[in-house]
Amino acid sequence: MKSAYLDKTNGVADVNGKLAGIDHCTMLALKRWNTPTIYNGWEQVTDHDIARECFNLEPVRDFMPQMGPMVGRAITVVFEPSNPKHRENASAWSEYYAYVASVPGPKIAVVQDLDKPVMKGAFWGEVNSNIHKSLGCIGTIVDGAIRDVDEMNNAGFKALARGMCVGHAYSTPVRWGVSVEVFGVEVEPGRLIHADKHGFLVIPPEDEVGLLEAAEFMDRNECNTLIPSGRSATGKTIPQLLETIKQAGMRSGQAIKEQFGRRGEW
Repeated sequence: MKSAYLDKTNGVADVNGKLAGIDHCTMLALKRWNTPTIYNGWEQVTDHDIARECFNLEPVRDFMPQMGPMVGRAITVVFEPSNPKHRENASAWSEYYAYVASVPGPKIAVVQDLDKPVMKGAFWGEVNSNIHKSLGCIGTIVDGAIRDVDEMNNAGFKALARGMCVGHAYSTPVRWGVSVEVFGVEVEPGRLIHADKHGFLVIPPEDEVGLLEAAEFMDRNECNTLIPSGRSATGKTIPQLLETIKQAGMRSGQAIKEQFGRRGEW
């Protein structure tokens, strides 16, 4: 059962007064933390399987780690760069861009490559990154290749991808605004995503409110208990140090239990 702590609201109400999700200010606050810290908070507020349901299950590389974390809502698209038939849809790009423009930002383009595991062509390069940036996208998660990495950096467009390649082949949007599967996890349009060099976390809608406060609590709890115990070895015998660590773990677990009614990592 979720604690009263989670009743704190920093969400946005829709026209019917129902919770529609967190606001932009809260997204910016979430961006101050790395993705593992957000995960630590998320596991205290969710009823989902914390081992497999909501983050990448396959290796993913952050090509712009110096940009730090990105937080936004998913827009989705599927492409198949090996298949020239998709180019027969002459309006595909314009229709896709209209979809991108119709969704409020900040947003992250989540791209499924139907040619996986082969990287036949890149959906992303200098041109597409700048266009998406102008339409309110802050970055992408693509289960395929990117190119023009320096130019993407110059555009300030963050990318998590499987790799790089030279060409774009027949890169054309095939479907968009649909559920996609990337790096072993399903992503629906509109889902809140937190991503950095560690990978990405797809937040279930019901877990958005209270996520920031939970992550902040978990980080503060570590700083008050377990981390100091690991940095206080000077002058202690091994038995004393082990006892310090044990007591810190107990204090950490008790604080988490009081706050969330659950056990922590340790």
